[in-house]
Amino acid sequence: MQTQEVAIKPSLKVVMKSDTEMLDEVMVVAFGTAKKSAFTGSAKVVGTEKLEQSQVTNVTDALAGAVPGVTLTSNDGAPGSKSSIKIRGFSSINAKNDPLIIVDGAPYSGDINNINPNDVESMTVLKDAASNALYGARGANGVIIITTKRANMSGEAKVTFDAKWGANTRALQKYEVIDNPGMYYEMHYRAMNNYYKSTGMNDQAAWLEANKNLFGSNGGLGYNVYTVPDGQFLIGQNGKLNPNATLGRVTNYKGRDYLLTPDDWEDVGMRTGLRQEYNFSVSAANEKSSFYVSLGYLGNEGITEGSDLKRLTGRLKADYQAKKWLKIGGNMGYARFDSNSLSNNGTSSSTGNIWAFVTQMAPIY
Repeated sequence: MQTQEVAIKPSLKVVMKSDTEMLDEVMVVAFGTAKKSAFTGSAKVVGTEKLEQSQVTNVTDALAGAVPGVTLTSNDGAPGSKSSIKIRGFSSINAKNDPLIIVDGAPYSGDINNINPNDVESMTVLKDAASNALYGARGANGVIIITTKRANMSGEAKVTFDAKWGANTRALQKYEVIDNPGMYYEMHYRAMNNYYKSTGMNDQAAWLEANKNLFGSNGGLGYNVYTVPDGQFLIGQNGKLNPNATLGRVTNYKGRDYLLTPDDWEDVGMRTGLRQEYNFSVSAANEKSSFYVSLGYLGNEGITEGSDLKRLTGRLKADYQAKKWLKIGGNMGYARFDSNSLSNNGTSSSTGNIWAFVTQMAPIY
């Protein structure tokens, strides 16, 4: 509110007027905290508001698009996969380029997935030599300082609970592939028909020969999922599917009848994954002590069958001012992280790569 001077009178009527003030941003640095206006290095703070808007599994993924000069790349889209972080490009060809991660003042070498983003108060990215000097050679690739939440001086206990539900779907547009069995037979027939014509056959002879060998082993597909009336061919002389053909064909194999129909392999291998997240926390503080307790659960299904993760986290952060010169504190965290992903899903020749497997599977099978 605006500051006002009011003359002393027997009866006073004071109207409060609103005012705005630009608060100086405080950032966590190697030696404690510093005001942004007094900080001469290159750094960027990502606060609680930005973190709450980001639906991320890995807390460092919230830096994507939020910090200039920071690049996150991932070769694996499975739930729980970690991104490679580069601050202002590559600093070495052979050595590691990952930045140093500091959590509540101590270097962190564990799995970053074990930190619940809901427990993070802020992240400060130190990007230049002046900012990272106190960390020595370990900070040569940049430093990410993560500060976890603590209780605010409110006097009363604060209880929070939030539940988030979402869905994981494929965002990239699919490649244009032949997904219709009739069109697939037509195109294969056209290739065989052109081949027989190139050997000197006329149109009639090439049409008969192509239909004759369309399902055989002599350049044919060896597989037919259509039923056509007796005496008719699957492909007409116009190169189009016989309008009398019906999808589905019964064949006998070792004394048993089987119905051959094409399957939707994309529907079998892919899905719309469910993402559910629950977080519960209790915090309280007074002049001498404070504590923060949290529990979190995350269940995240990938968009491919067989890929998912489950994470259970807990954190206890407390401190006590025993004397003016003695402050006792503790910060403990627990995490259980289970994830499943398809094997060799980054290799195009592997059946574990469902993307390559589906696009290479002919629509007649």
